[in-house]
Amino acid sequence: MTEKLYYQDSHRSTFHAKVLSCEQRKDGYQIALDRTVFFPEGGGQYADPGYLDEVEVTDVHERDGVIWHYTKEPIPEGKEVEGRILWEVRFERMQQHTGEHIVSGLVHQMFGYDNVGFHLGEDYCTMDFNGPITKEQLKEIEWKANQAVFQNLDVISSFPSDEERSHMEYRSKIELTGPVQIITIPGYDVCACCAPHMKKTGEIGLIKLVQMDHYKGGERITMLAGSRALRDYEEKERNVKEISALLCVKEGETAEAAARLKEEQKEQKDRLASMQQKLLRYQAREIPVDGEYTLVFDGKLTGNGPRELMNLLLERGANICLVFAGNDEDGYRYVCGSHKEDVRPAGKRLNEAFHGRGGGKAEMVQGSVHGTEEEIRRFFGN
Repeated sequence: MTEKLYYQDSHRSTFHAKVLSCEQRKDGYQIALDRTVFFPEGGGQYADPGYLDEVEVTDVHERDGVIWHYTKEPIPEGKEVEGRILWEVRFERMQQHTGEHIVSGLVHQMFGYDNVGFHLGEDYCTMDFNGPITKEQLKEIEWKANQAVFQNLDVISSFPSDEERSHMEYRSKIELTGPVQIITIPGYDVCACCAPHMKKTGEIGLIKLVQMDHYKGGERITMLAGSRALRDYEEKERNVKEISALLCVKEGETAEAAARLKEEQKEQKDRLASMQQKLLRYQAREIPVDGEYTLVFDGKLTGNGPRELMNLLLERGANICLVFAGNDEDGYRYVCGSHKEDVRPAGKRLNEAFHGRGGGKAEMVQGSVHGTEEEIRRFFGN
């Protein structure tokens, strides 16, 4: 059994220990110590990174009460080592995990929902609840969660006996036996959890619920706490300042200015589409449509332009019309149609000859090819 120092003091970052076992694995070594500050992966939280002397610990897992530290290099059995975790990483993860307890406890109090899923990633934290939550309710949860932070409450870690736990009300996803850590945040949450947590809620700093998605009949909430919330605020502030400068408005008016810009863009787009329609009609009048194939190459055509021009030429009497948009270097996007013949054979031959792909119906096919305008015209005898 490994003595778990992180339960004695969650803020301890260094320790001395004796190597009890060093076993070779396929991709390195696993080392057991008589005591450790390293938290093994569990409870939705990754293992602590760090070092044993100068040997890097890449992962940590617990099996049958023994905590194994995974390394790339061996350490002799019996050696006394100094262990140190990466404190900044541990501290940030405890901010997220303790914040999750507050949010999950509030959701359980307010709605009776259970936290049925939790993941603490390297840049985000998600919680899955088995019931619906509105955007307004999410704001209320966030506000109350930060009130818990501002009160700087004690975060109490205890290990009650099975008998004591039988008389307690606490959140837990599974039935538990043996030594179990119970995390209590007075007035907000009582929950079984194996991970280290903050000593005071004030150490969390800030809780921000940044996203909510419908998930398996309930809600998945994404949370940022502490330094992660601060970095998120800094990034969003930078973006707002840049947008404010680009739009020449105050920072608090960027959303309204962006909405106006979007509406203006829509109006401009509609006017441009109308002008393009007129231009296409003028362009179609100047293109001869005699012959078996009418070919048009125009690198400026975008969107539905190629198909619209083809239809105009077919209305003028073109037998089979092919319109190509693109250039010789990057290839061409094409549309081929006819009111008189099945154009699928022509499209198939075109694709085979110029490494193309595409298809369609008898009256119209479309796709893309790689070839030059000169080669394609020569292929159709145009």
